[in-house]
Amino acid sequence: MQKKIIEFNQVQRSKKFPDFQSGDVVKVHRKIKEGDKERIQVFQGIIISIKGKQSSSPMITVRKVTDGIGVELILPIFSPSIEKIEVVKRAKIRRSKLFYLRGLTAKKSRMKYKELAEFIPEEKVEVEERAAEKEEISEVK
Repeated sequence: MQKKIIEFNQVQRSKKFPDFQSGDVVKVHRKIKEGDKERIQVFQGIIISIKGKQSSSPMITVRKVTDGIGVELILPIFSPSIEKIEVVKRAKIRRSKLFYLRGLTAKKSRMKYKELAEFIPEEKVEVEERAAEKEEISEVK
């Protein structure tokens, strides 16, 4: 039992997912087994809740509307069946659980989204700024 927990935690540390929150539109790449073949299926939707964010096995609920029918997936983030999770858009929201979207139509549930270029990780921006400063200093000398 203890060996399984240790293996699970090592797999968890090896997987790196972007920092996402409720309201983000994400693409979830899942492994699907059909007979002896395996393929990757992409599910794109909005995250309406995150459960157990600090636990060893957090879960996200992703919702999309297809042909007027709402489809939700509850996915463990560190499941071996999940290949990767990409953040497509980031929404400006004020609550952590967006269950109220279930009662709205797809058109009314639209939110104010920020483009990907606007939320470049701060670390990259800081590194680029430092590099630019070093270049300016070397040019002055």
